[in-house]
Amino acid sequence: MALLMARWCGAMLLAWLVLLPAAAGVAESARIKDIAAVEGIRSNQLSGYGIVVGLQGTGDGQQAVFTIQSILNMLRRRGVLVQVDPRQVRVKNAAAVLVTASLPPFARSGDRIDIQVSSLGDAKSLRGGTLISTPLLGGDDLVYAVAQGAVSLGGGFSVAASGSSETIGHPTAGTIPEGALVERQVPVDLGQDGRLLFSLHMPDVTTAARMAGTINRHISMPWVATALDPKTVEVRSVEPGPIPAMQLLAQIEKLEVATDRRARIVINERTGTIVMGSDIRLAPVAIAHGTLQIEIQTQFGVSQPAPFSEGETVVVPDSQIVAEGGHRNSLAVLKSGVTLGELVAGLNTLGVTPQDLIAVLQGIQASGALDGEIEMM
Repeated sequence: MALLMARWCGAMLLAWLVLLPAAAGVAESARIKDIAAVEGIRSNQLSGYGIVVGLQGTGDGQQAVFTIQSILNMLRRRGVLVQVDPRQVRVKNAAAVLVTASLPPFARSGDRIDIQVSSLGDAKSLRGGTLISTPLLGGDDLVYAVAQGAVSLGGGFSVAASGSSETIGHPTAGTIPEGALVERQVPVDLGQDGRLLFSLHMPDVTTAARMAGTINRHISMPWVATALDPKTVEVRSVEPGPIPAMQLLAQIEKLEVATDRRARIVINERTGTIVMGSDIRLAPVAIAHGTLQIEIQTQFGVSQPAPFSEGETVVVPDSQIVAEGGHRNSLAVLKSGVTLGELVAGLNTLGVTPQDLIAVLQGIQASGALDGEIEMM
């Protein structure tokens, strides 16, 4: 009974994922600021090496030689001249960490940004520790920020006693909200050459062409938009400089564009997850999988308009999907356009599992009857 219930829930979930996008319509509108980014306006990755101190005996062990050497070097820079054999130093209250951060565009000197702290050695926990002053470098090896502060684990901890231990979360990685102070800003040349380049998050020829057309319809001259390729839309003007560019961005980013996407099925065989869109079409095909038999047929009919309606007589496809399982009374027939949504709905009546559906989809694609692509995760 539990197995049948699990199969029924999995099939209903797949049907909901497929049929929900179909109810929203073929083309959906989205703001340009949500589907594209301006080239040159981006974040920059920073990283640095630091030491977390003040731990309660949960720091690095004797094997982490770099931690010991870092502490000795720090003491020498602070004027503490000690001649100690590194092999005799115990640093269980300290841990070497890698500090990372993302420097947002237009960040100014004096701004604060969040940082992430991750253990490099064999420390058991960073709880209660404090990161000492750590320079954060960019890809050009220049210091752009300096990090320091108390580490927050967000609820993670690790305890051990009497031969047993318990670990919750990730006690060797934490964050410091607003833990870094920006010291250097990254220059952004916005509109210096009299043009702006918009980069689509999901490259598509139709979407790029629609975006250029929308900008040209709503933005008055001298701005001219051109789709250079499926990913890039160029906007040119005879007025170079950051101020005209900012005025233009304020007008463009709120414009809405009817987006278009490729028909794609994403499959994760490890978890049995299947995500698919509503634009996927199937050609006439017959499938046999174990005790499961599927037949997709397409017939063409004639749509005759009503008298005096000024309509046109057109040929429309009238399809049906026949799915048959181990029992002869398990039969489902759907009459509408041949889409993956109807196929899944027909299979739901038989309680098909996600694993069976994955095999069916892969077979349909191999036969060339699937108008779309399958992406395996």
